Amino acid sequence: MEIILQPWPWYVSGPLIAIIMFLLVYFGKTFGMSSNLKTICAAGGAGKNVPFFDFDWREHKWNLLVVLGAVLGGFIAHFFLSEPTNIELNPDTIENLNQLGFKNAGKSLLPPEIYSWNSVFSIQGILILLFGGFLVGFGTRYANGCTSGHAITGLSSLQLPSLIAVIGFFVGGLVMIHLIFPIIF
Repeated sequence: MEIILQPWPWYVSGPLIAIIMFLLVYFGKTFGMSSNLKTICAAGGAGKNVPFFDFDWREHKWNLLVVLGAVLGGFIAHFFLSEPTNIELNPDTIENLNQLGFKNAGKSLLPPEIYSWNSVFSIQGILILLFGGFLVGFGTRYANGCTSGHAITGLSSLQLPSLIAVIGFFVGGLVMIHLIFPIIF
């Protein structure tokens, strides 16, 4: 018997996310990857030098389980629950990506022109990682949360700042892909 691996449909994954969010709200917790990273930094002693990380991380150690779950879940999903498959892209998108230097557009989820060790250790790759990391860190701190925190926790608890942040994330993504991405590649 052949097992066909497919992504979970919205009617399974959506309610699971809603149940988790309900439990987090019920127990007075918030969710977001930047909160988890903040807890890791505080546990590592960053609070000795930076006041932002000076808090009792033990009260937030449950965040570390979220990080562990994300890593384990990604590992299991990649190695046991997925199979290589072509991605159905619009032919115009494939042509545009080919013009930007992406030779196998649509053949894998993560193009090797960006997501390979050769790309990472190139001058362009290191500059993109440094600049992108700075922007993500600055943006997360400035917006008082990350995309997952605002889009999942903030929107589910009807917070106006999270709605504004999520709109900003989408606008930023559109600017990146249509204006900046062609310049980089």
